[in-house]
Amino acid sequence: MTDVIEEAKRCLKCKKPLCKEGCPVHTPINEIMQMFLDGKMDEAGEMLFENNPLSAICSLICPHEKNCTGHCVLNRKGNPIKFYEVENYISSFYLEKAHLKRDNLNKYHVGIIGAGPAGLTLAIILAQKGFNITIIDSKDKIGGVLRYGIPEFRLPKALLDKLLERMYELGIKFRPNTLIGPGITIDDMFSDGYDAIFIGTGVWRPNRLRIPGESLGHVHFAIDYLKNPDSYQNLGDKVVIIGAGNVAMDAARTILRKTHASVDVIFFRGENEVTASREELDLAIIDGIKMNYYLNTIKIEEDGIIVEPVKENTDESGNKVYVNDHENAYKFPATSVIIAIGQGPQSNIVSTSKEIDTNQRGLIQTTSNGETTRPGVFAAGDVVYGAKTVVEAVAVTKMVAKEIEDYCINKNK
Repeated sequence: MTDVIEEAKRCLKCKKPLCKEGCPVHTPINEIMQMFLDGKMDEAGEMLFENNPLSAICSLICPHEKNCTGHCVLNRKGNPIKFYEVENYISSFYLEKAHLKRDNLNKYHVGIIGAGPAGLTLAIILAQKGFNITIIDSKDKIGGVLRYGIPEFRLPKALLDKLLERMYELGIKFRPNTLIGPGITIDDMFSDGYDAIFIGTGVWRPNRLRIPGESLGHVHFAIDYLKNPDSYQNLGDKVVIIGAGNVAMDAARTILRKTHASVDVIFFRGENEVTASREELDLAIIDGIKMNYYLNTIKIEEDGIIVEPVKENTDESGNKVYVNDHENAYKFPATSVIIAIGQGPQSNIVSTSKEIDTNQRGLIQTTSNGETTRPGVFAAGDVVYGAKTVVEAVAVTKMVAKEIEDYCINKNK
């Protein structure tokens, strides 16, 4: 880690900070830096937490090159401020010792389905305002994608455990290992007295390639692998990952740490169109993965995948087009195949609940303030927008929290 004190001193504390504008939750970076240098750690930590309850987490996993660091005015000289390192130092310190303030308990009861980034953010915001909060999740611990989709080397799970301690101090109830839909439904929750319900279940259904061979025993989905890598004991010595997003990079880097296998990533476009962040791609290559561009996978076999080269051309209008070279298809050897081409939402809630509309991708339809088509039911995060960053989920959930608060107050007038 860069010396956080020196990094804070380098910050220009701009009166109109571009870094703040580049942050989805508009973190007051210039103010935080000055407070840190003035030794006001508690005040700085409180400000960060009030602005973003997941500040300690976002400081580790945000795409900083697109947000704060990427907008720093010192980019013009090629050495932007690494605010996220200072943020992590302050936020981790605060999370260890914070005594969160809570308003007097009010009469409103809000049920939150999903203990991922959106659900955790909403729970903390409303609990601090005196709401009675229950979080229900299908898994045994809080975190959602933070715990079950991001490797330990990127995000230490002790941070989530410490956050849960703070949440219990706010009176938040957590009901684990409970899947809403097949047994308990949203109708049941309203019958039991919840004033409003929030859906923040994320996207856990892996997208398929829809090619022959996906059901074979050596084929796995990356999002499933990351839930519990230790369950996959026999990947062999040559793993191929299809896809080039952040989930693909996380799976690749985890495999390299837990096995002696070589890892090849197959991507049907070029390097400039990789969807993983530049930092994650660079680190994956340094770790030892091999990138294979312009290859389209058409079949999975017991000992490898069949790929065909993809050629990049331009049409008569000058637009980029891609042409698959069917005649030169060949086998790419593999002992295991990991598919990482994105995820969609599960349907267990909407299929058992009335009046909650979804779009063609199965994502829940909401207004800009998070209201679904069923009164009293709200949603935000990946289950609404598809896979986005954690800080983007925090930003939109903060708006939804205000909408739920207003709804509960107006409902009970």
